[in-house]
Amino acid sequence: MRGPATGTTRPRVLVVDDERVIREILADFLTLEGFDVRTAGDGQSALLELSRGHYDLVLSDLKMPNMGGLELLRAIQDHAPDVVVVIMTGFGTVETAIGAMKAGAYDYILKPFKVEEVIHTIRRGLEKRRLMAENLRLREAVSLYKVSEAITASLSLDEVLGAVVESVLRELQSDRVMVYLDDGEGGLFTRADRRSEEGVPTHRSLLDLKPESLASHLQDSFFARLQGAAILPLCNHDGAQDQGPPDDTQVVRPESLLAVALRIRGEVRGYLCALSYTTGRLFDEGQRKLLTIIANRAAASIENANLYEDLKGTFHQTIRGLASAIDKMDRYTAGHSERVASYAQMLAERLGMSENEMEIVRQSALMHDVGKIGCVMNLNKPGKLSQEEYEIFKKHPGYGKDILEPITFLHPLIPGVHLHHERFDGHGYPLGLKGKNIPLMARIISVADTYDAMTSDRAYRRALPHGVAVSEVKRCVGSQFDPSIAGEFIEMLAHEEKERAKSGLPFPLYLRD
Repeated sequence: MRGPATGTTRPRVLVVDDERVIREILADFLTLEGFDVRTAGDGQSALLELSRGHYDLVLSDLKMPNMGGLELLRAIQDHAPDVVVVIMTGFGTVETAIGAMKAGAYDYILKPFKVEEVIHTIRRGLEKRRLMAENLRLREAVSLYKVSEAITASLSLDEVLGAVVESVLRELQSDRVMVYLDDGEGGLFTRADRRSEEGVPTHRSLLDLKPESLASHLQDSFFARLQGAAILPLCNHDGAQDQGPPDDTQVVRPESLLAVALRIRGEVRGYLCALSYTTGRLFDEGQRKLLTIIANRAAASIENANLYEDLKGTFHQTIRGLASAIDKMDRYTAGHSERVASYAQMLAERLGMSENEMEIVRQSALMHDVGKIGCVMNLNKPGKLSQEEYEIFKKHPGYGKDILEPITFLHPLIPGVHLHHERFDGHGYPLGLKGKNIPLMARIISVADTYDAMTSDRAYRRALPHGVAVSEVKRCVGSQFDPSIAGEFIEMLAHEEKERAKSGLPFPLYLRD
């Protein structure tokens, strides 16, 4: 049934009374007051009339043959709860009034009645209905706003789908939610599948939907052709797959399926499905509309998440390409950036950093020498650098910062690239920062970079043995390196040496020719 009348539509009132004279009197007066009025002689006739169209209010007598007012009231509450009901009675007692109100009646009118009193009661009832409808729409709007906020709050596909599933479970009170996505080869695969905590008992085996059968159902359905959404009252065997329940586990079939196509740039890229396994709980048109709105938000967020994943992939390729270009400038430092990144990531994990923080440290370590591209000098010359050459070399952290600065998504890497040559005692470059004023990322890369440089061949010397390099790191604790960071690094290497010895693997971690 439709919602409340709006605009210039006249409120529709159904007058139900077994006395024809009363029906006609009320119909005439209410019509004069601007109402669209129909009449019925008893409860059964009233239900038939209600099934034919929308009504805003029912004015019903209490005592009638075939079906009385209270019985009619209960039927209306079950099938059209938004309809306002006012009971009329010539046997008015406190008990009958209380009974009518408990059953859901808005008000009651005693016979004989004054027409003015009836009109006043009807207008109050319709105003209450209008306010309830507005309140419901407001709650739905707030709910949808919260759902949209949750869905669009992340660029992670897993987080987007998690928010979608939780929203559908909560807002539609569904027992299970499934998301199917395009597998890139013309088929579908199950990307998310979650049951509500109050839904189907976990000891029961569900008849799972076949993605290809589901797609066929939706493509053939009336709703799918017109609006990309379908309510399927009961899944048949073509749309379900019996997985063969173990032992005597009871198989549970879905009672109702509500599915909406996920459209991205006009093409169907998957389906969002809500399932009800609760007996008698069938999805309705309002829930279909709500799921359609959620699916539209979800599709846009899924596209953004996929684009973000592609961007991240391009980002990682860019970093690796730049790191490779840097290492190729000097045959003695081939692989240096990769090794520093590996040490730095291991150390960050040991320090308890989050996955996101560890990834930023790793990427910054990969890029830490990108500024060498701006140093016009021979990095392969034998012997140490002259003072003039060293001053040019010292500019590479600043050049690295300048290279990354115009690229917004590389900004998180700048502290490690720009400040990895700062010293804990404040005698480093380019800013001369001291102690904990040096970003943690830079302090981590500093010790990883120095260790790998010492254990790698250079044009002017051979690689130092692992033990000698560790002793040098210890010697520089408190001057060049943060004591706590250097200590963790040394312990990390010792732990790796023991673990590799147990497994028969070589150590140090990276063997060089």
